[in-house]
Amino acid sequence: MRQVHIISIISCLLSFCFTSCGMESVTNASMEDSFPQIYPDYVGVTIPSSIAPLNFGMVDGNVQLIDVVMLGAKGGELHAQGSESVLLDLDEWHNLLKQNEDDSLKIVVSAKKNGAWITYRPFGIFVSSDEMDYGLAYRKLAPGYEVYSKMGIYQRDLSSFEETAILENTQFSGCVNCHSFNRGNPEGMSLHVRGDHGATLLKLNGKLEAYNTSTDKTLGSCVYPYWHPSGKYIAYSTNTTHQAFHVKDENRIEVFDLNSDVQVYDIAKNELIVPEILKNDSVWETYPVFSADGRTLYFCSASVKAIPSEMNDIRYNLCKIDFNPDNGTFGNRIDTLICAETMRKSINFPKPSYDGKFLMYSLADYGCFSIWHHEADLWLLDLQSGEARLLDEVNSKDTESYHNWSSNNRWFVFSSRRDDGLHTRLYLSHMDENGKVSKPFMLPQENPKHYYFNLFLSYNVPEFITSKVEFDNVEAGNLILSDKRKNMGVRMQSSK
Repeated sequence: MRQVHIISIISCLLSFCFTSCGMESVTNASMEDSFPQIYPDYVGVTIPSSIAPLNFGMVDGNVQLIDVVMLGAKGGELHAQGSESVLLDLDEWHNLLKQNEDDSLKIVVSAKKNGAWITYRPFGIFVSSDEMDYGLAYRKLAPGYEVYSKMGIYQRDLSSFEETAILENTQFSGCVNCHSFNRGNPEGMSLHVRGDHGATLLKLNGKLEAYNTSTDKTLGSCVYPYWHPSGKYIAYSTNTTHQAFHVKDENRIEVFDLNSDVQVYDIAKNELIVPEILKNDSVWETYPVFSADGRTLYFCSASVKAIPSEMNDIRYNLCKIDFNPDNGTFGNRIDTLICAETMRKSINFPKPSYDGKFLMYSLADYGCFSIWHHEADLWLLDLQSGEARLLDEVNSKDTESYHNWSSNNRWFVFSSRRDDGLHTRLYLSHMDENGKVSKPFMLPQENPKHYYFNLFLSYNVPEFITSKVEFDNVEAGNLILSDKRKNMGVRMQSSK
């Protein structure tokens, strides 16, 4: 009965297809009572109505032609065919999504193989009315750090496929990294350049300046930035970072710190606030982030271990300390929220939601750079109840690592190696007001099979942006090459 029911549904859904101008009719199709294996996998996902078309191809490379019918529960229809990937019309796609907000699309896929058509079981895509931010900013680079190959910070309009460079290292020799915005607002931006022309670029009130963030009272340059919600402070860590290669371990590359401290930059006073309590030679502190109300600083902390003999025993806990934004002072006590060390695990990249409800983090077996750990997964901490849970809805059998929240807390982006085990790709997922998380979907591309199969670069450090980043990369390149730097002062704070 179920097979007959599916056949009748599909026959109705495809009734208008046979007269579509310029398209081959799906005739005499055999019915398959299973979902189509498509790439990327968009079966059953939740999407915003502003997202770029979810173009896809078939996993089976022997398919000659793909036919797709999309029908909205509230009305509207879209029909397309393609060979390698089905390319949906941008305007028709957005019209269909807008018409069906808070309801579903019914997707029917047929594939022609060896001259015969197969029609698969229909699947749904839910269209949420929760808005997603304008776009993403991210770094793309080769999956290794031996040399400064071409890399850059790019921005992507999420409603289309438009990608533009914010800054590439083709104008100078070095590494561009650690880009950050205040809750996605591109008016304020911190971006680090490492190498012979090292600097931290700060865009404040429309003005771009290059800073020397290394001082004689701190370990080195400021990295891993996170903005205070007031826009008056930026939290940084200073890290003496090294890289090693495993000979037999599945995780071939290991990135680790020999030293690390946490500090906060007071923008108005041009001073680094360095609390003695966070400058402990027996402890490594890293990845600082402010709470939603700006009165708490979260960070990761691990006891110092011998390198390389105890590298696999390095485990970071999630900690917090009070911060007073009125005068830029810290509390005198460090609290441990999650003691990952007792679980023989290590926490990286804590990111609190902007509504103060949750904190997401990556959990690996050890170390401070889970992006290279195949066992790394995403976890979610409920800041009200104190309970943490594994995000089974989004995790895979491979690496889940760096992540970030949209400005309205309804979407998050994360990097994963699930696609091929080597390159990190970006995935997006929805979270409702009750913390229910949807199946993630890969960042859409115009021709995803061609794009991803031929992309030998990894996505890194995805950040939501609320509007396009206006950034003069020519001015930035000239500023970097000029070696003109503004120094920062230091304000030491006693822990007494």
